[in-house]
Amino acid sequence: MRTRAIQLTAVLALLLGNAMAQKQAPPEGSPPKDFVLPAKTTLTLDNGLGATLVPVGRVPKMFIRITVETGNIDEGAGEVWLADLTGDMMKEGTATRSAQQLALDAAKIGGSISVGVGDDQSSVSGDVLSEFGPQMIALMADVLCHPSFPESELARLKNDKVRELSIQKSNPNTMALEKFRAVMFPDHPYGRLYPTEQMLRSYTIAQVKGFYDGHFGAGRTHIFVAGKFDPKEMEEAIRKAFAAWNRGTPAVKNIPTPVTKHAIYLIDRPGAPQSTVYIGLPVIDPSDPDYRALALTNALLGGSFSSRITSNIRENKGYTYSPGSMVSSRYRNAYWAEFASITTDVTGPAIKEIIYEINRLQGEPPSAEELKGFKNYLSGNFILQNSNPFGILNQLSFLHLHGLPDQYLTEYVKTIHAVTPEKVQELAKKYIRDKDMLIVIAGDRKKIEKQVAPFGKISG
Repeated sequence: MRTRAIQLTAVLALLLGNAMAQKQAPPEGSPPKDFVLPAKTTLTLDNGLGATLVPVGRVPKMFIRITVETGNIDEGAGEVWLADLTGDMMKEGTATRSAQQLALDAAKIGGSISVGVGDDQSSVSGDVLSEFGPQMIALMADVLCHPSFPESELARLKNDKVRELSIQKSNPNTMALEKFRAVMFPDHPYGRLYPTEQMLRSYTIAQVKGFYDGHFGAGRTHIFVAGKFDPKEMEEAIRKAFAAWNRGTPAVKNIPTPVTKHAIYLIDRPGAPQSTVYIGLPVIDPSDPDYRALALTNALLGGSFSSRITSNIRENKGYTYSPGSMVSSRYRNAYWAEFASITTDVTGPAIKEIIYEINRLQGEPPSAEELKGFKNYLSGNFILQNSNPFGILNQLSFLHLHGLPDQYLTEYVKTIHAVTPEKVQELAKKYIRDKDMLIVIAGDRKKIEKQVAPFGKISG
C-alpha cells in the first residue's frame, strides 16, 4: 500500500512538472484604444464668459468647475498668498448669504462647494444631484460674483494661514522645493512659494477686495459641466446666473524666463537622518508637440514605481523609500525634477546613481519591450483617469489653460504608442541634461557637503 502511494505521488509530481514546463505566457492584450471625448456643447456669453457642457454617464449626478484665469501668478513680490487668502474669504459669504447659509443651501440639494487657488487658475467647484443642477449654478455664481468679504473673518483666516505656513516651512520637502523654485524662477511669482509671517499678518480687507476686483471677471472665466444633465436647461441656468457679471480686466500672460544652470544649494538641517533632494531643469511645456513623448520618457526614467531610477536607488541599493520624478507644468512653462528623501550617509552615492541612469538613457535607447510596458502604463492610466465626469473636467480644464485642441486628448494613446525607443533617447539627450541641472538638498550639511562636492560647486 505504501509503495503504491509513493508511486502515485511520483506520477503526480511528473505530471505537474510537465504542466509547468508547458505553461504558456499570457495572451497579448488587446490593441490600445484612444480616449473618446463625449459630445459637448460650448457657448460664450456677451460678457466673455465661456462654458463647456459634456453630458456623460448614467448616474444622476453632475460635476461643475468654474475656472478663472488668476491665481498666484497675479501676486506681487509683497503679496504672496494674497490670492489664497482671497479664495478663502470668498467662502465666507455673499451679499445675500452667510457662509453657514451657503453650506446649508448646498447641502439641501445634495451638493457642496469649494474654492481653490493655483499658480495660474482659481476655481469654484461643486457636485450635485442632477435634478438640482440649475440651483447649484446659481449658488456658485453667488459665490463667484457677489462675495461679501466680511472683515470679521479676516483675522481668523490669517491665523489659519500662519499655522499652515509654519507647518509647510518645517517640512524638508517644501524647504527643498521652495529653494528649487526660487532659483529657477527669480523675481517671478512661480519662484515665490511662501510668504513671511509678517507679510501674511499685514494683509488688509482692502487688499483682498483689490485683488478680487483687479483679477476676477466674466472675461477670464470658463464653466465646465460634466455628468448626467439636460444641456439646454444648464445653458439657460448659466445665462441667467452669469449674464450680468462684469467682463473685468483681461488676463495678463506673465511668462517667466527660467534660469537654466548647474548649481548646488544646501539647506542645513543639523542631525537630519535624511537628505531631501530635488534635481532638475526647465523643459518644454504642454504646448510643445514633444510634451507627451517627454511624459513617457519621464515615466521610464523616474516617474513610476517600476522606473529605472526607482529600481536602482530604492529596490537595488536601498538608499531611499519613495523616490520619483515629474514633469511639472504651468502656463507656457514646465520643469523636470527627480525628488527623493535619501539616507544621509548615502546622499552622494544616490545622486551618483540618479545621474548614472540619466546618462545611461542618453547613451542607449531602451528596448522596445521595456518601453512597451511604460506605454501601456501611461496610456492605461490616462484612460482610467478619464473614465468618470470628474476626470473629464480635469482634462478639459487642462486643455483650456494651455490652449490645446481636443485632439490632445483623443489622440493621446495613439501618440504615446507611436513613440520609438530612439525618440526617448533623443528627448533624454535634448531635455534631461545632467550638466545643466539644479541640485537642492535639505539635510545635515556637515555630513553631506563632501559627498556632493564631486557634482559641482556649492553655491549656497
